Amino acid sequence: MRPPVVIGALGGSGTRLVTRIVLHAGFFMGSNRNESEDAMEFVKFFDRWINPFIDRKETPFTDKDAVSMESEFFDCIEKHRTEITNEQIEWGWKEPRSIYLLPFLHRYFPNLRFIHVIRDGRDMAFSENQNQLRKHGKALLPSLYDFLPQPEQTAMLWNEINLMALEYGERDLRERYKYLRFEDLCRDPKATIGQISKFLEKNIDMDAALNEVAIPPSIGRWTNCGSSELLDRITRHAHAALVRFGYI
Repeated sequence: MRPPVVIGALGGSGTRLVTRIVLHAGFFMGSNRNESEDAMEFVKFFDRWINPFIDRKETPFTDKDAVSMESEFFDCIEKHRTEITNEQIEWGWKEPRSIYLLPFLHRYFPNLRFIHVIRDGRDMAFSENQNQLRKHGKALLPSLYDFLPQPEQTAMLWNEINLMALEYGERDLRERYKYLRFEDLCRDPKATIGQISKFLEKNIDMDAALNEVAIPPSIGRWTNCGSSELLDRITRHAHAALVRFGYI
């Protein structure tokens, strides 16, 4: 099979829009997708294995665990690809939490391409989508303090996972890694879609892709949320990634 293109991010970063653009490049992204374009065949796999995989250096991850994880992963791949009849078809999937298992995915697909979607961590702190914090926050950040307000916890998670993905992508995936800022896609969609096309090495139906883009009113919501003290703390927790991705 051809190597996949995988789309990942902290949930709520704009991966749905990026997936729809990739579909306009002719990629098969699964037939069992929800309204957010998540590939549903992978959901239970990620539910079961992300935390043990992240914790494996602290909590024993046995050979049996590794075999079970691998077996279940390829069951997901097989189900996801059921409708593919031509092995030359370009394919992939979007489940934002793929970002947590990037080294695992890369091990089994050495030539995969990873699209890493970023949205301003201060906006993400006030997102209604806090599923990843709830499911994986403490596994990724054992020092995530319960007494901190949720926006601060999200800022910490956003900082950690995005810097981890960036480091791995630039070091190990190299030209097969691409990060996209959601804000750039909204403000200059034609240029950003062009970047996606170049990365995928595929033509994209530009008119159809442009029709997918709409600037949500939630862009910049952080400026109207919370006290100045809370915003200062959020910025402090996310500072390293905010600087690295050009938000401040």
